[in-house]
Amino acid sequence: MSAATEPQTSPASLSTAPPGSLHTAPPHPRRVLDWRLRFAGLSLVWGFSFLLIKVGTNGYAPFQVTFGRLLFGTLVLAVAIVWKRDRLPRGARTWGHLAVSALLLNALPFSLFAYSELTIPSTLAGICNATSPLWGMALSLVALSEDRPTRRRVAGLGIGFLGVLTVLGAWQGFHGLDAAGTTMALLASLSYPIGWIYIRRTLAGSSHSNLSLTGAQLLLATAQLAVVTPLFTTLPTHFPLIPLLAIIALGTLGTGLALLIQYGLVAEVGPTTAQMVTYFIPVIATAAGVAILGESLAWSTPVGAVIVLAGAALTQSRPTKPTRPLSPKP
Repeated sequence: MSAATEPQTSPASLSTAPPGSLHTAPPHPRRVLDWRLRFAGLSLVWGFSFLLIKVGTNGYAPFQVTFGRLLFGTLVLAVAIVWKRDRLPRGARTWGHLAVSALLLNALPFSLFAYSELTIPSTLAGICNATSPLWGMALSLVALSEDRPTRRRVAGLGIGFLGVLTVLGAWQGFHGLDAAGTTMALLASLSYPIGWIYIRRTLAGSSHSNLSLTGAQLLLATAQLAVVTPLFTTLPTHFPLIPLLAIIALGTLGTGLALLIQYGLVAEVGPTTAQMVTYFIPVIATAAGVAILGESLAWSTPVGAVIVLAGAALTQSRPTKPTRPLSPKP
């Protein structure tokens, strides 16, 4: 995202009816590009984000990579806000909630992924990102009363976390695995659904547009990193070009433009279809890491990734007939 990771890092992804202007928008005019092409483009951009993070950390500290990513992403959304003659939200309460969501959905997970890729391959980071739907379902069963535990969802959680153990090589005692880096990547993936649930409880009914809310959210995340980065890093004495270009691409394409594409997809085809991009990201991240960065790939990584995605898809699916909850009725 989101992207990620990468995906679903904005208020637009928190409810089946996005808040703000998209909720009551009139039928959309004919798009220049078919939604399938934009869906494919979004998958590629977010899938390559993990490669760009790896390249960026080759020349800059992780906090600097995250700060640059947020800064350039915010600039893209600022241009879009001016172009659409939108405005930033008002009210201290709204900005307070956005500050929390900026931490949980942007500043914290982006930084954790950047630090994790100092010691783990971009392929593994991309697969860890795919566990977000699993964490989200597990948390929502506890935190959201409308998400009731069904057999289908519980089975999906079990299958998904079995896939995680397969990716990590649990039967080998996690041999050769960098525990700190992998833990940070998994914590980054956990941070996303915590942020989604927080926004769902606080800002899902906001009258502000999705563009306005996310522009403010990225602005606050950029401000947070502007404070933190100088405390833990020193100003670079030189600026390696390739890593710098990777950070610029990560911010403008993987954060700013990607969110704008996501808005259009959610408005045109609905959040359920738009969020299917989540299942393509680890595939692209793995292919990019192996083909471009030359990262090694054990058989357990793609096999485990398939199991993770299958479990995640099962937790997000909806049965055609009402399913009786696992807990007995009172």
